[in-house]
Amino acid sequence: MTEGVRHILSLSGGKDSTALAIYLRNRIPDLEYVFCDTQKELRETYEYLSRLEEFLGKRIVRLSSAEDGGRGFDHFLNLYRGYLPSPRMRWCTKTLKIQPFEKYIGDAKVYMYIGIRADENREGYISTKQNITPMYPFKTEGITKMDVMRILQESGLGLPEYYKWRTRSGCFFCFFQRKIEWVGLLENHPDLFQEAINYEKPSAGYTWIQRESLAELSDPLRVEEIKREELKRREQAKARQRPRNLAQVFAEDGDALPEDENEPGCNICHV
Repeated sequence: MTEGVRHILSLSGGKDSTALAIYLRNRIPDLEYVFCDTQKELRETYEYLSRLEEFLGKRIVRLSSAEDGGRGFDHFLNLYRGYLPSPRMRWCTKTLKIQPFEKYIGDAKVYMYIGIRADENREGYISTKQNITPMYPFKTEGITKMDVMRILQESGLGLPEYYKWRTRSGCFFCFFQRKIEWVGLLENHPDLFQEAINYEKPSAGYTWIQRESLAELSDPLRVEEIKREELKRREQAKARQRPRNLAQVFAEDGDALPEDENEPGCNICHV
């Protein structure tokens, strides 16, 4: 271990960063675990992090949490005068994820461990700060999605409960989620869905989904239409999908389809 260097793993509440935390637990004894809390995460995410904390036997530092006097989403929404974040204006990533993390580490030399797998064609959060060196243990050691699932299963943690209807971690109103996931939020957390509606100002063009308000999406006829479209999409994806090896032939169905993970998203939130 290099003297004077901090080793930090930023958790998202998703399967890959959680598996990495488990994988590195006995490999890097002084590893720090942090979670950038927007104060608008799913209840399942908070529960999953608490279970992980128990497993690790080590505290997960929650940056910007209300308990620590942090400023969450609502504070910054007021600063942006009600302008909702979007793929073109991702102020939430900057103010609620990157800035709290960079403030936490200061100017110390840091190795930042990122849960990008060997079978993924993407990069995680790369800081412009010269004191941060990104580390990709899963890429380096050839660990794939199937390995991640095995790590989670053997640990007893399994997958977060939200994976039953959602493919990624992140705020409950994340604008990157697909319409079927908005339907999942409506059916699993109607209170949070209503809270997301309350943020919208359709007359001003402030909606989470381009050209459709959540009030419109929640219409029963629209919900059924979205479910039919999703079923068709999955059937078409499976028809195109070809297993690359025997392990995939016998792999259980039920996790996100491969293209779900390759769709655009916020890397620091979804890793």
